Amino acid sequence: MSTGAEDLRGRTAELLAAHPPATTDRMDFLRARFDAGLAWVHFPEGLGGLDAPRSLQAVVDAELAAAGAPDNDPRRIGIGLGMAAPTILGFGTEEQKRRFLKPLWTGEEVWCQLFSEPGAGSDLAALATRAVREGEGDTWVVNGQKVWTSGAHKSRWAILIARTDPEAPKHRGITYFVCDMTDPGVDVRPLRQITGEAEFNEVFLTDVRIPDAHRLGAVGEGWKVARTTLMNERVAIGGARIPREGGMIGVAAADWRERPELRTHDMHQRLLRLWVDSEVARLTGERLRQQLTKGQPGPEGSGMKLSFARLAQEISGWEVEFLGEDGLTYDDWTLRRPEGVDFTGREAGYRYLRAKGNSIEGGTSEVLLNIVAERVLGLPSEPRTDKDVAWKDLPR
Repeated sequence: MSTGAEDLRGRTAELLAAHPPATTDRMDFLRARFDAGLAWVHFPEGLGGLDAPRSLQAVVDAELAAAGAPDNDPRRIGIGLGMAAPTILGFGTEEQKRRFLKPLWTGEEVWCQLFSEPGAGSDLAALATRAVREGEGDTWVVNGQKVWTSGAHKSRWAILIARTDPEAPKHRGITYFVCDMTDPGVDVRPLRQITGEAEFNEVFLTDVRIPDAHRLGAVGEGWKVARTTLMNERVAIGGARIPREGGMIGVAAADWRERPELRTHDMHQRLLRLWVDSEVARLTGERLRQQLTKGQPGPEGSGMKLSFARLAQEISGWEVEFLGEDGLTYDDWTLRRPEGVDFTGREAGYRYLRAKGNSIEGGTSEVLLNIVAERVLGLPSEPRTDKDVAWKDLPR
């Protein structure tokens, strides 16, 4: 029998009765919630879910929020929740799912993403990090360099793609792994950004040993697995659920209401356009999440991420211009390693600087425009002369 809203309310009430939020340790409550199938209700039973429709997660979340129950921290563990978890669910073994998903969801183990490289950013399939099987094949030895790795300095695990067959064309010689970030061959170094902070890192991998049991998917099919990660990543970045006039447009609207002495007709017209565009993006995101209830995200998520990046940059630019001198202030240029990105809790100068990265991270806007053109609109593909060329023969 399928799980409905009333059944979920009943299960949530049972969880709250057995583990009162006021007297239960936060982590104990999160573990109990996972075991009750109320972590992500659309996941399978035994893995934090109940095989229920994804749309019913909102029912559980509302009941728990009303009871003052603790939640996990998406800002801190967003890569695990939005990218690693759906990939492990789709391609992991039963042992891998049971080992990784629970501590991932509770936040006991933080994840990062070892994909981009200095020579393989927009063209990710050109990656050069190598994984070579050792001995009889139970272990892989990985060497290479990754870059723009969010949260690597606080992560226990990483999703990693590496080249295992240089004789194959670049998209077909890649394998997908789970990498232990505590391995002595993993060297994490901070990358200071335009904001002065270092939420990103570069990661050097020197003779890192990964057991074959930590491989996701078949050898040589890592690009197929990675596409699942990337599609979920773009939805996670561009498709977050926010209320009407929420997010950055809410901050800009508050500035407008609080500073009447700065208003001009031109700034008003520009704000109205941005408000409408933001509302269109929000409603489009709701429709995308409804589509997700029927399966995995498709290329439409690339359109949402494109829209998110454009709006973030335009709204933050409007805000700095509107506030004048006050828009240029910045609280602290000291090198820090923050828990996550805070687009609404910081000053306008931070938002303006940090938004510049939105059109790069999670797939550059140029690459995403190609994806939308080819896979959503059905336009002819661009010529790709390197498509069937062995990776070792590609010009460098």
